[in-house]
Amino acid sequence: MSTPIRASSILPGHREDIELHTADDLRLVGELARPVDREPAATVVCLHPLPTHGGMMDSHVFRKAAWRLPALADLAVLRFNTRGTSSVRGTSEGSFDSAVGERFDVAAAIEYAEFHELPNVWLLGWSFGTDLALRYGCDPGVTGAILLSPPLRYSGRSDLAQWAESGKPLTALVPEFDDYLRPEQAREKFVAVPQAEVVGVPGAKHLWVGDAETVLDEVVRRVNPAVPVPLPTTWDGPMETGDASAYADRTVAAFADTPVSGPPQRRAD
Repeated sequence: MSTPIRASSILPGHREDIELHTADDLRLVGELARPVDREPAATVVCLHPLPTHGGMMDSHVFRKAAWRLPALADLAVLRFNTRGTSSVRGTSEGSFDSAVGERFDVAAAIEYAEFHELPNVWLLGWSFGTDLALRYGCDPGVTGAILLSPPLRYSGRSDLAQWAESGKPLTALVPEFDDYLRPEQAREKFVAVPQAEVVGVPGAKHLWVGDAETVLDEVVRRVNPAVPVPLPTTWDGPMETGDASAYADRTVAAFADTPVSGPPQRRAD
C-alpha cells in the first residue's frame, strides 16, 4: 500500500557519515546519501545557508533532498557543515569566515566527489551557499549549479563573469517574496551570464517553507532530466521517519535580523 511522503519521511538509501579535509587543515563533518542498489545518475553537493543565522547541512530543503532523492531520482546527495557550523551530525572545525576561508570547504567537497568517482556533480547552493557556489564552484569537476534564493551578497561581477565564460549551466530559483533579491531584480543581475536561467517561484519566500517539493522537482528536472517530475508524493515500500523537530529552532532562527560580517545587505522592496 502506498504511503504519503511527509516532511519527516526517509526513503531507502545508502547513507554514510563522511569527513572532508580542507587545504588549510580543517575537518568538516558531512553525509553522503546514495541509491541502495544502483549507481547514481548524478550528484548534488549542497552548500547551506548562513551558519550565523541557522543555516547548516540539515536545513530542511537539503535534509529532504538527502532523504528522498536517492530513491526517487537516482541521485547522490552530499551534505556537509562548512567551517564552524553545527548540526545533529556534529560540528565542523574552524569558524565562520564570511565567504573567504569557505573557499577551501567548497574545494574539499568537490575533491571528495572526484576522488570517490561520484558522477555528474552539480552544486546546489542556498542563500549564503549560492555565494559560495558562484565564487568558488566554477570548477572543472562541476557540471553546473542551481541557486536557491541568491542574495548576491558576497559574490559580484567577476564571479558572474567566470560562470559566463565557462558556459556551464546556471539556474537561479528565486522566490516571489524573497527578502533580499526578487525575480525581476535577479533577472537584471544574471543578464551578465548568458546561459543563466532565472526561475521565479510564485508565492515562495526565502526559506522555502512549504515549497521544498517545488525546489526538489526543479533540481531533478535539471540534474537528472530522465526522471519525470513532479516527483511522487507517495511511496510503496519501506520508509523510516526522521526527527524533524530537532531542527525546528534552526529553521525559525534562519535569516533573523542578526548582525553578520561582510558587505551590507539591503532587503528587497
